[in-house]
Amino acid sequence: MSEVLLSVKDLEISSLDTPIVQQLSFELKASETLAIVGESGSGKSLSSLALMGLLPKNLKAQGSIIYQKTELLKNTEEDWRKLRGKDIAMIFQEPMSALNPSMTCGRQVAEILEIHSELSAKAIEEKVIALFKKVELPRAESLYKSYPHQLSGGQKQRVMIAMAIACDPKILIADEPTTALDVSVQAGILSLLKKLQEEKGMAMLFISHDLGVVRRVADEIMVMHLGRVKESASTEKLFRSPQDPYTKGLLACRPSADTYYYRLPLVRDFLQADIHQTEIISPTVREDRAKMKLKQEPLFRIHDLEKIYRSSQGIWAKKVEHRALNKVGFEVFPRESLGLVGESGSGKTTLGRILVGLEKAEQGQVFFKDQDIAHASAKQWRALHKSIQIIFQDPFSALNPKMPIGEAIASVIRKRKRVDKKQAEIETKELLEKVGLLADYYPRYPHEFSGGQRQRIGIARALAVQPEFIVCDESVSALDVSVQAQILNLLNDLKDEFGFTYLFISHDLQIVKYFCDRILVLQNGELVESGFSEEIYREPKMDYTQKLIAAVEG
Repeated sequence: MSEVLLSVKDLEISSLDTPIVQQLSFELKASETLAIVGESGSGKSLSSLALMGLLPKNLKAQGSIIYQKTELLKNTEEDWRKLRGKDIAMIFQEPMSALNPSMTCGRQVAEILEIHSELSAKAIEEKVIALFKKVELPRAESLYKSYPHQLSGGQKQRVMIAMAIACDPKILIADEPTTALDVSVQAGILSLLKKLQEEKGMAMLFISHDLGVVRRVADEIMVMHLGRVKESASTEKLFRSPQDPYTKGLLACRPSADTYYYRLPLVRDFLQADIHQTEIISPTVREDRAKMKLKQEPLFRIHDLEKIYRSSQGIWAKKVEHRALNKVGFEVFPRESLGLVGESGSGKTTLGRILVGLEKAEQGQVFFKDQDIAHASAKQWRALHKSIQIIFQDPFSALNPKMPIGEAIASVIRKRKRVDKKQAEIETKELLEKVGLLADYYPRYPHEFSGGQRQRIGIARALAVQPEFIVCDESVSALDVSVQAQILNLLNDLKDEFGFTYLFISHDLQIVKYFCDRILVLQNGELVESGFSEEIYREPKMDYTQKLIAAVEG
């Protein structure tokens, strides 16, 4: 039997008299991985912060958290400082906000060792470089002197892992450590965490909203909803025979590699015991429908598209060229959903931005209804934006925080459709209801909404001018899987009603396979494979495509 390192009993977290987490109990054993799974607001991240003594001051924890016979809830701040990093360490969801942008990566890891060890400065530097190599960072000596903004998302997360394991903690808490990463980078991080755990014998508490991710790393899974544990079981048992309706909903709402549902099941359907039989479409029928769309005249024709970015390290330094797109060509047909997949740096977002006029192409042609718009003027684009729109990955950064969301949408309607303020407000409220929001939300501000609600607002704003073509740039990648399902269903409903054509950009081939008729695969700015979704997933021709599929399937 493994040693019990941490015992949590009847943990309650509350704000004033309002309970947020209730009756949370579990044990964490040496070398074991326990996953806590749930949607945003389930209380999973707050529970992990309580284990580190990092709860916000307006929250209070009661109950018992015992680590090696010590009651942690009685700790002073000095006790917590000695414990954090040394015995219990944490990897945060967003490394860019957890890392100090004005300090080199090496110095930030070195600080932990300076606090918890008596090593010399030279020995600390050597150990940090060794840690960087252990977490498989390239050019470890060089990265010691690099700043966070100079690293990719996956590299920043590896720096965070190096920092977390620097003092050989007995417990590692990983809070959504792969959520914002490409699937292939995500697979590498998960593999690294398991490898380090086996080497060091650490216990790991892994927090995620995605059951598919935790299946790869967890021995036991605990499912939380609205601050309470709904189900707890071994990973094998939970996937084989989930008991709670909420767990069943979380498992069902993720697109399946084997079955195509026209509408994804939703968690709320399971909670309300209101599960309707959703239409299942065979791969053959699906491919036939996609082929029918190709018999029309193309909406877009792209030929030999090139984009080069130039940068220099200093005022006298020679400019360095990065070819983001290299002779890319394809067609987009009316009413189809065309998927564009690739890792970070593949050029997919650059391509999407060129098609909506946010970037200029270096060379090549982009025909929209026989009009070459590759080098259109700002005035021409103002007219084109009535037909071409984009839904961004992060709707919060795309919305003005000082403007009510209704006004943000209404201003687009007034500008594009030349209607008065009252008519724009009426149309905006109709749009809000169309995307599943209340008309009463009109005067509210962006910070008052959840991530899924903000994405619906972004969709409403894109619909405001009744476009023909919409670029969806990683539009569901930052959302809980249950919210992803809602947004994907909404996009399909809107396509049926208005006849939209979508370019759907993502790093997640499983979601793209579900949503799209055809798929284009980009690697280092080049189009390396294209075909019908079922065909690409069933018989990928390129090693790179096979790698993307394997990363999703684990």
